[in-house]
Amino acid sequence: MQLIDTHVHINFDVFQGNLSSLRQRWQDAGVVHLVHSCVEPKEFQGIQSLADRFPELSFAIGLHPLDVDKWQDDTAAKIKSLAGSDRRVVAIGETGLDFYKADNQEKQILVLKEQLRIAQELDKPVIIHCRNAATKLKEVLTDFWATEGSVRGVMHCWGGDESETKWFLDLGFYISYSGIVTFKNAKQVQDSSKIVPSDRLLVETDCPFLAPVPHRGKTNEPSFVRDVAEYLANLHQTDLETIAQQTTANACRLFNIQLESQS
Repeated sequence: MQLIDTHVHINFDVFQGNLSSLRQRWQDAGVVHLVHSCVEPKEFQGIQSLADRFPELSFAIGLHPLDVDKWQDDTAAKIKSLAGSDRRVVAIGETGLDFYKADNQEKQILVLKEQLRIAQELDKPVIIHCRNAATKLKEVLTDFWATEGSVRGVMHCWGGDESETKWFLDLGFYISYSGIVTFKNAKQVQDSSKIVPSDRLLVETDCPFLAPVPHRGKTNEPSFVRDVAEYLANLHQTDLETIAQQTTANACRLFNIQLESQS
């Protein structure tokens, strides 16, 4: 069985000093590849070093919506240059909108559009973060699709309801589920996952956050993506092997990952 964790942050301090054992656990769980997200360009060199150490790691470059105050006149050029400088960069992001306690919504929208343009120019997918902003995000993306063209990508750590899920499926997005889908009170997320076609479904941990059941209260890690996949298999009335095959094939297609080239 092969699994791909499509969203990790193993550069965070909580993992430092334990990366070798962390890797052994994700390998033991059947995780053959990881996509490392980026919250701001200054993380780039550190993530690059992790990819040097772990050949099964691909990564993204971008600016998180909660960090848009760090956007400067040269940030777009910097992201574009970094994304084009390393073949292991498979996506732009994470970008998106986060309106939870936000008072900079217009800036977030501007920065999102800039990163959509970079993704278009480089022909890479976007990793989209969306919190308390689905309606506005749909509006922004629909307008962008109409005026500047579509961009492929993934709604990561998805928590929307069925109607919101359909919006982004209709825009061509993949939908990725994290440990949230295993939470007892996450019925909305569980119901939304059932309408995602098998060829658009992805799994992730978003580690070190949001550890799935039965690991609640622990630091999340890539090996736990197996628990997310197993829970989704039950929701989809299939088996773990089938979900693993489907989500791995989807991740390879979206991020242009060639598993056979991994050492």
